[in-house]
Amino acid sequence: MISRVYTVPLRLAWRFKHRSRRAEAASRFLRKFIARHMKVREDMVKIGNDVNEKIWSRSMNNPPSKIKVRATKDDTGVVRVELFKEEADNAGAEKESS
Repeated sequence: MISRVYTVPLRLAWRFKHRSRRAEAASRFLRKFIARHMKVREDMVKIGNDVNEKIWSRSMNNPPSKIKVRATKDDTGVVRVELFKEEADNAGAEKESS
């Protein structure tokens, strides 16, 4: 199992002609980016609900310009994409509160 963290630049979605489809373009670009970097076909990339909600959180016209994700490739070649959550920062915050 391979796991990597990427900061995906979604700024190219802003070049899309129809402003009402920028979030769709960002989702497609994310899928292509992960497929290219993890060396799989695009249909083998599964985007998690949390990533999808983050892209669509500011409506379809205004997706984020970049997003930090964790891509995990299993033995069958399927890549799962989820939002990156820093465990180290959470552990440090717990120590300070104790």
